[in-house]
Order: sequence, then structure tokens, then C-alpha cells
Amino acid sequence: MAETVLSFVLDQLSTFLREEGGLLGELRQEVQSIRDELGHMRAFLREAEAKEEDAQPRLQEWIKQVREAAYDTEDILDEFVARFARHRTTGFYGSVRRIFSSIKNLRARHRVASEIQSIKSRIKSISEGHQRYQSEYGISAQASNSLSAVNNTTWRYSRDDALLVEEDKLVGIDQPKKHLIYQLVEGDDYQLKVVSVVGMGGLGKTTLVKKVHEDLEVRRHFPVRAWVTVSQTCDFEYLLKDLIRQLHKEGKKPVPQLIESMTTTELKEIIKDFLQQAGRYAIVFDDVWDVEFWNTIKFALPESSCGNRVMLTTRKADVATASCTESLGYIHRMGPLSFEDSWTLFCNKIFKGNSCPGHLMDVAKGILDKCEGLPLAILAISGLLASKDVSRIDEWEMVQRSLGGELEGTGKLDRVKKILSLSYSDLPWHLKTCLLYTSIYPEDHRIGCLRLVNLWIAERFVERREGMNIEDIARGYLTELVNRSLIQVTGVFYEGIPKYCRIHDLLREIIIFKSREQNMVTITTGEPTRWPSEKVRRLIVHSSSGSNNTQQRPNYCFDHLRSFVTVGSKNPLLSRMLLSEVSRGSKLLKVLDLRRQKTLKEMPNGIFKLFHLKHLDLHGTGVERVSKGIGKLQHLEYLNLGNTRVMELPMEILKLQKLRALRVYQQVDSSDDDYGFHGFKAPLNMGGLLVLEVLDCIDASSGSTIVKEIGKLTQLRELCITKLRGEDGKELCSSLANLMIHVNGVT
Repeated sequence: MAETVLSFVLDQLSTFLREEGGLLGELRQEVQSIRDELGHMRAFLREAEAKEEDAQPRLQEWIKQVREAAYDTEDILDEFVARFARHRTTGFYGSVRRIFSSIKNLRARHRVASEIQSIKSRIKSISEGHQRYQSEYGISAQASNSLSAVNNTTWRYSRDDALLVEEDKLVGIDQPKKHLIYQLVEGDDYQLKVVSVVGMGGLGKTTLVKKVHEDLEVRRHFPVRAWVTVSQTCDFEYLLKDLIRQLHKEGKKPVPQLIESMTTTELKEIIKDFLQQAGRYAIVFDDVWDVEFWNTIKFALPESSCGNRVMLTTRKADVATASCTESLGYIHRMGPLSFEDSWTLFCNKIFKGNSCPGHLMDVAKGILDKCEGLPLAILAISGLLASKDVSRIDEWEMVQRSLGGELEGTGKLDRVKKILSLSYSDLPWHLKTCLLYTSIYPEDHRIGCLRLVNLWIAERFVERREGMNIEDIARGYLTELVNRSLIQVTGVFYEGIPKYCRIHDLLREIIIFKSREQNMVTITTGEPTRWPSEKVRRLIVHSSSGSNNTQQRPNYCFDHLRSFVTVGSKNPLLSRMLLSEVSRGSKLLKVLDLRRQKTLKEMPNGIFKLFHLKHLDLHGTGVERVSKGIGKLQHLEYLNLGNTRVMELPMEILKLQKLRALRVYQQVDSSDDDYGFHGFKAPLNMGGLLVLEVLDCIDASSGSTIVKEIGKLTQLRELCITKLRGEDGKELCSSLANLMIHVNGVT
């Protein structure tokens, strides 16, 4: 997965050269050369990683070297900015300071130049290695196409297995089958109707639709039928030729000559002409990945007046929606099996319809819980357990403990891994990075969507676009992952915006494995463990199942640390110890998230030395005040002091000219205050935070001056006010009108 890391770092390098290139001076050309060299390796890396599982250790080591070189390049440039960017000043005294600083930092600049030269030489050496491996491992453009064909063939065989499942071995299929048959045979006979079945991989979409397609009532109703497997790597011309052969076979007509030499347009014309003459038809397009596929194939499907039907299976909600928009379409959202149906399928596979022995009941239910109603996983894990001795509970317990390991390796759950991994592989690199980041959350953790998207922004995973708000872009990423059935929404705000989400347990195991592969996060609970030898870039603290006594201080080096996040940690000793280490030794830290660390009563002074810090989340901590040192964090974009004891902010907050979101409030009994919140008292010149988009909640009891300042925050999108005086209502309306003028683009 180094290609994902490389794409991310290349994007950061381009941003760096655009925004900070002036600092580099004569080193700019060297950094451009590094970026170009990494760019040349990216295409080869994508092909190499496709072969990585079967590759020899030397190729695997080369892939790791590329990843680490990319990370180290980012580190060197961030260190450069931290050392030199802070001396940007103007005027006479500013010039004197710059001269003094440049003399003082000559040695440091020479060291940075040496490091950049070193990384350039290292990357050049790695690049020469890729040219050797290109011939040694047969990785080329032609090989890549062959590899895609092999993978596609394997996937087709895997899908064929689903088509051969005997109906008497299926469970939970009767009701959805009847419902889909009704959607096909009833209703308007004068318009093409599309029935789309959507859901995550492994839910049994193909199996269900095949049983519907082969049902006697459907066969009688539609004399012309065809089944086309599309899959991820679709050869469109091959697909059209396959459809032509099936249709002519159904109609007992000879296949037209010369179809092998026809263009795509000619092939579609043949299909359309045949279907217009054939009468009522029903065609299935199984496993559609791309909206463009539907937008292209639909022109080969005549509507006529016979009540024709198309069924389509997909993992992506936008594909299902697009296919149904222009017709009287119907979308069936495939859900997991109920526990009862899951248990029946589980026992049928292992115990041949007999009951589960009493001594295995608890461990069996524990294993089944991991499957979360996913039929593919239930069948795969049942097949694994069927080979175990039912009299030995220890063998079953071992399977339960090692489920994650089975998914990582090449064991009997390999097929589950391949099918679930396919959705990940289809993602663009920025969505891969965002999905892998969800590995910071423990199993069954309720993931707050607002926290997640703001962490994505802080980690620089979200690409800025002209004229668009960064949080809207990040929410769009979340929506895309939901539409691809990779993230499940479990709660929404009243306006329908996702509030909480989760990851399927088995998909989470794959995400954790891939995240660990590229050293994306390091998770600790404080329990004795083997600390990784690689550089720690993101340190995540989880709750320990043991006591609050932490282990001896880990021998960690935080020189390369970018993020420190606590997720549900109830070990204050561990968090406090690690925070002390982080704030003292992590010059590159960008994200500090200490949510709900109630024993944290004040901000450690070391935090104010974190020049690169962009995201500071202290929600639910015991912090009581914010010191003047906050003004030193001039790159800070997100500050969350919600549900802390902070009631007032110092004037120095106005120095944070990049601050995008400011949340400072206390949730209280709704009978005591407006909307159940206490706001904070802001400096009188609050309107100076010109890029502020979120202000939650400001105490307006000090009078009209602060209300008038709100009207200067022309980028504001979210505002919460408490203790507004009645006499200031007119001033508030004036401020809000001013904001609306800017929102609507009127000057």
C-alpha cells in the first residue's frame, strides 16, 4: 500500500512547493527533482504492489523503502518550515531580525541542505532498483494488463461459486426473493424498469438475484433473458459480445458473423435490434462498479412497450441511483442476515442441520458475532470450523482468537479477504487513506462523524478545491465511502446528516492489516507489548482491559510523530505520561486530540511550542483556562474546548489567523440556560478572526459590541449564541444580514 503513501506525499510536496517554495531558495530545484523522481516510481509501484503477496522478499523490501523515503521527505521539509518560516516579519526591525536569524541559522540551513541532498541520492538509488525489478519480475505495462486479466478471471470464478449455491442451502432469502419477483413481473408494461440491488461485498447480492432470475415465474414472464458479469475490471467489448451470444442462444438464432471485428457502436446496434424484435426481455448486469458503465450500456437497451426489465447488482449507491433515475426504477438495499438466519446457516454448514453442542454454544455465538450477518463470512468461517474436532473447545477458541490473523494470511478465509479488499482496491488514493485512518478506532466503537472528518482535514487527507468549504469536501468523502458500502451510518442529525458511523468487524480487520503494512498508525493500550521498530507517525491510545497501572515508560522516539489521539482511553497515567513525552519531543506534531481525558486540568506548556499544530481537541477534558501561550500556535485551524470548564478566551486567540473552527461551550441543564449551553466570553475584537467558519458558542451578555463583531466574520457558516440581550436583537439581525450578503456573493 506504499502507492497510497506516495500519492499522499506527492500531493503534499506540490502544496509545499506552491506555498512555501520561496523559503527554499537554491534548494527548490532539489525538492522538485525529488518530487519528479517519486512521481516516476508511482506507476511502477502500483503494479509492483499487485504482485507483492507473491513477490520475493527483495521486492517487498523495495516497496517498504519507497514508503519510508516518501515519509522522510515529508519530515525533512516540515522540519525546514518549522525552523525558518517563523521568522517572517516586516518593516525595519523585521529586516534586522531576518538578517540576524539568517546568520544564526547558516549552520542549520547547511544541515537541511545536506539532508535534502541525502534523501535525493537515496531516492535516486531506489529508483534505479525499480528499473532492475521491472525486468526481473516482469512488471511492465503489458504485464499489468495481463495481471488485471488474471485477477478479473479469478474474480469471475469466485462469483461463479455464488451462482451454483443450491437454494435449499440458503437462508433468509424467501422474502426478498418474492419481493424482487413482484417488482419484475408486476406494474407498468410500457416502460423499461430497472431493479437495482445494492449492498457491501459478501451480502449475497449475486446469489439472491440469480435465484430470482432463474425462478419459473420469471422465466415464463420473460422469454428472452441474459446474465452478464461486469466486475471491477470490465472489458466492455468482450461484455457486449458475450451478451450477443447469450441473446442469440436464448432466441435459438445464429450469432452474427464478424462480431469479433466490430466496433463498440456496431455491437450495441446488434443488441438493440435483436431486443426490439425479441419481445419482453430481462437482463442482469451483475457487480457493476461504475456509473459510466450504465450510462453507456443503456443505449443498447430499447424500452419498446413490452415491460422490459433490467436487474443490476452493485456495491455503490450512486450506481444504483443512476440506473433507476430514468426509469420507474426500484432500489433494494441488501441488509445482513438476522441472528436467527445467521445461526441456521452456521449450524447447517457445520453440524449438517443438527443442533450446536452445548459446550460450544458460547464460543460459536462469539465467532458468529464477528460475521455480523455477512453470509460470505459465515460460510467461510463455517467451512474452517467444520474441519475442527467438535469435542475440543480449545480448537474453536483458537479460531475465535485468530480471526484477524486468518484474514491477514492466506488461510481458509482468504476468499473473504479478497472480496472485501476489492472495494478498498477500487478507491482513489485519497479515499484509501481516509478509510485506513478509521483503524484508529477500537472494535465496535461508535465513530463520531464530525470528529472523523475534522481529523481527516487536520491530517491533510482532504484536497482543497476552489470555491468549496473544506468540511463540505470532507463530508463528501464520508458520503462516498458510505455509498460504496464501506462505512455504515448508525445515527443521523435531525436534518439527515450522518452523526455516527461504524465499520463492519471483518472489514475492520482488513483495514487494520493494511494500515499496519504502511505504518500508518501505532496503537497502544499500556499493556505489555512489543513496540514497533519503525518510526511512530501516529500514536493512538486505547482503553486497557486491565488496571490503570501503566507499564514502564516505552522506549519510544517521537521525532517523527504527526498525531497523538486518545480514543476511549480510561488510563490517565498512560495518557499523561505519553502527553508529556509528546509535547516535549514532537516538533512535527499536527494533531493533538485528547477527548474526554477528564484528569487533564490544564494545557501543558509544551503544547505551545508545537509550531505545526493544526488541530487541538480537548473536548470533555477538565481544562479550566487557556493561557496567553495559545497565540504561539499560528498554524492552528481547529480548536475544540467543548464541555470543558473554559469560560473565557484571552486576547492572544486573535493571533490565530488560520483558525477555521472554534468550539468553546459547556452543556448544562436546559432549564438553566438557553438551549442547554453556556457560551464563552470572547475578546472584543473577535471579528479579527477573518477565516473563522464555526463559532460555537459565544456569550453575548457583554453587549452590542461583540454582536457587531460577528458581522465581520464573513466566512462564518455555523454560529451559536447564548445570553443575547433583547436590546441587541436589532444589531444581531444587522450582523446576520451582513453575513448573508457575503454568503450569496453580493458586495
